[in-house]
Amino acid sequence: MPEQETHKILLITLSNIGDAVMTTPVLEALHQRYPQAVIDIVSDARASQLFSHCPYRGVVLNKDKQAGWRGTATLVRQLRNTHYHLVVDLRTDGLTLLLHARKRLTRRKARTPGYHAVERHFGVIADHLDNPGIPAARLWLSAAEQAFAQEQLFGLPGHRWLVLAPGARWQPKRWPAQNFHSLIEQLQDEFDAVVLLGDAGETDSCATIGTSLPLPVINLAGKTDLLQAAAVLSQARLLIGNDSGIGHIAAAVNIPTLTVFGPGDPARYHPWHPQARWIQSSTGSIEDIAVDTVTKEVLAILRT
Repeated sequence: MPEQETHKILLITLSNIGDAVMTTPVLEALHQRYPQAVIDIVSDARASQLFSHCPYRGVVLNKDKQAGWRGTATLVRQLRNTHYHLVVDLRTDGLTLLLHARKRLTRRKARTPGYHAVERHFGVIADHLDNPGIPAARLWLSAAEQAFAQEQLFGLPGHRWLVLAPGARWQPKRWPAQNFHSLIEQLQDEFDAVVLLGDAGETDSCATIGTSLPLPVINLAGKTDLLQAAAVLSQARLLIGNDSGIGHIAAAVNIPTLTVFGPGDPARYHPWHPQARWIQSSTGSIEDIAVDTVTKEVLAILRT
């Protein structure tokens, strides 16, 4: 019996920015398997912009954790207006059981092909694909975002631009700002300019890093949205940052990354990119990672 056609898919992604980026290989694989399908997405307000320009998506709906059961009920009512051929749930919180779907794929019966978060997500759909290879993480940029990046970076010398992302949602994940400053002093011959990225809460730390640097610097902390930051990153030679969403965005626009980890599990949560490297403190304290150690790793990346 021929396989039933699949024209309408729902993908339930994760909430945090980095986690959402790490679900894009699943999104890409679904599109490759079902190229005629429209894929609706359940996301989160923090991350939904990442899917704005995906050419094969349908609607993007946000799941609001703070709204509790009322928010979930509203979301279910919206989703039950559509009869899906396939629902892929990367959260596995029971939402799929309330929807109209011909087939449901969840983490409960997934065959995990590896340890990394992307591999665990991919395990949900792997047995249902013709090609089980895992695509790269991906973001889609518009001409407006690319023009924004060109405007912001206009006038910077050369093309060997380094992006620093010194922020993180949790203080123990933040390498001290003065260490980033010292790092640039050691690497000044390897780059032509420095770009600082972060949200509005990281403006002060970025300003501290940018003061009296030996290279031209642009501080864009608090001045970009997620896709504007991605467009800026796409022009860079390398991103150095803490364990945060920016590293995953950089990987999704195909630039090398070096992530400084204190606590956490880098083997599972490093950016999904063949040139993603990381350093982790053996003590669990990010402040124990020496500037010289990071410098040596950066030089190794640049020589590769």
